[in-house]
Amino acid sequence: MASSDTIKATIAVADSASWYCAVCLVVLILLSSVRDTADREDGGAAVRGGQLLHRPCDEIYVVGEGETLHTISDKCGDPFIVEQNPHIHDPDDVFPGLVIKITPSKPQRSPRSLY
Repeated sequence: MASSDTIKATIAVADSASWYCAVCLVVLILLSSVRDTADREDGGAAVRGGQLLHRPCDEIYVVGEGETLHTISDKCGDPFIVEQNPHIHDPDDVFPGLVIKITPSKPQRSPRSLY
């Protein structure tokens, strides 16, 4: 059977280790929060109402609320969206969440130039 001093020492080490882990976790969360805020201030996408504002026109694009193929074409510089997306049978039937392929044919406007 272990002595009382050994048990107390073991409990003290375990208690110290758990406090150390808790402090490390809090520091990591704070660092992550600060980095996310700094990224957003440096031109990262802001989120408002569940939608990304100033989304880039990546090769794979997810249609947002209120967008049409025409507005996406103007925004991303791709006049051939319908031709490159055979799953779009009706250009007027575009809905939020629809995934489309974008191939810009002209340079994109920067998000800051939209205002």
